[in-house]
Amino acid sequence: MDAHRSDRPKVPTWGTFGSASGSSARAAGQGAFTSVPAMPSPADPDRAPLLSFFGATGTVTGSRFLLEANGARILIDCGMYQGLKELRKRNWAPFPVDPASVDAVVLTHAHVDHTGYLPALVRNGFDGPVHVTEGTELLSRIVLPDAGHLQEEEASYANRKGFSKHEPALALYTEQDARRSLQHLRAASFGEPVELPGGTVLTFRPAGHILGSATATFDLPGGRRLLCSGDLGRPSHPVLCPPAPPDSADTILVESTYGDREHLDGDVIERLGALISRTAADGGTVLIPAFAVDRTEVVLFHLKALMDAGAIPRIPVAVDSPMALAALRAYRQAIDEGWDEIRPEIAAGPDPFDTGTLEEAREVEESMALDRRRGPQIVVSASGMGTGGRVVHHLAAMVGDRRNAVALVGYQAAGTRGALLAGGARQLKMLGKYVPVRAEIEMFDGLSVHADGSELVDWLRQATRPPDAVYCVHGEPDASAALRDRIVDELDWVAVVPKYRERVRLD
Repeated sequence: MDAHRSDRPKVPTWGTFGSASGSSARAAGQGAFTSVPAMPSPADPDRAPLLSFFGATGTVTGSRFLLEANGARILIDCGMYQGLKELRKRNWAPFPVDPASVDAVVLTHAHVDHTGYLPALVRNGFDGPVHVTEGTELLSRIVLPDAGHLQEEEASYANRKGFSKHEPALALYTEQDARRSLQHLRAASFGEPVELPGGTVLTFRPAGHILGSATATFDLPGGRRLLCSGDLGRPSHPVLCPPAPPDSADTILVESTYGDREHLDGDVIERLGALISRTAADGGTVLIPAFAVDRTEVVLFHLKALMDAGAIPRIPVAVDSPMALAALRAYRQAIDEGWDEIRPEIAAGPDPFDTGTLEEAREVEESMALDRRRGPQIVVSASGMGTGGRVVHHLAAMVGDRRNAVALVGYQAAGTRGALLAGGARQLKMLGKYVPVRAEIEMFDGLSVHADGSELVDWLRQATRPPDAVYCVHGEPDASAALRDRIVDELDWVAVVPKYRERVRLD
């Protein structure tokens, strides 16, 4: 495709919105683009199965892997890119194959870096089934419309304030696009075989990362097997059961988010408690940017435990994210109904998330009031990396005050505001202007719900036979390389860090 075609949108400033030129984009009223295949159509069924890496290579975002087997195309995860500008551009570029040529999509879980591109894929021609677990269906019905709504809000705000480089700024997709994509969801239970186009059989097993998260096993025609880890949780997740052991497989895709690190759990909760106590003593706010799905629940679990133990004062705790509040309802539903992936002791106990001071900020006015409140409080708000959502407004209002603190409780991808704060930034650009950073900033890797390097290797070690190859994906370059080296050194397996748009045979 000619990179200078007039109907191709300009690159957005933030990656969730941009501007588009050309009559088709103007007619759509959004950042539409024409998607043209850049790869050959599937060959005859006798061709060897192929796997193409269209995302999550050299980055933890944009998970997209294309499986071609027996004449069918199956997209494994359909994530949005976040972080660095050169990665965000891919959200607006034509998809590497014609979306209409994709026969089915399989989603491992509901986080936007694994699902957030689906509305654009559907809008641009995909019309097949989207296979998910029951938990992923429940959460996707929350996450995707919220993502579209948020993009529309951000584009509107940029246009009103005039700080976008593009005129007008447009959403990558709308809330309506997102709701339309939900019509394609097809839910399956863990362990239930699902026949895919071309005769491949899919089986989900619990991954312990978030509610509904799954590993995905693909039994290909001819007897070969592909296993995708999705995002693996930790054995110590306070609410969810540990990941199921891996199926034996010929090829394994494994995430490597923390492939070069070990979570130091020993004092992480004590450090969080100490940060909250000293900030509260100064009358300040502890702002906790947290992913709306699961991380908010984990944070609330630990805040309740700290308060119940008398380790921190029982101060107001506000959850300021409509999506996080909806996800909280979903987790409570799963607990009340005793879903298999919920730890039995959690299902049998009282509400693990209610601190006794919990406030739900649903309306914009309630969110704004948190920035004006005097006295100590804790505000939990999305997004977890400070890339968008209400937390951006809280950061702009709070980081300039030395009485306040920001607790970073999850992975911070390169190029995000969270990563800049973790790296010691003295000023931060938000909402079109720079603000000073004077608040205390502290990182809490131990609260991550991603497996660390040793936990990833230990999970792989449970396989009943060595695979032909392991591909380390969904990690920054150093993390993926470190996990690759550990797999080679400790397991004596073939391990590779694939390149963007690389294709490999699975025969």
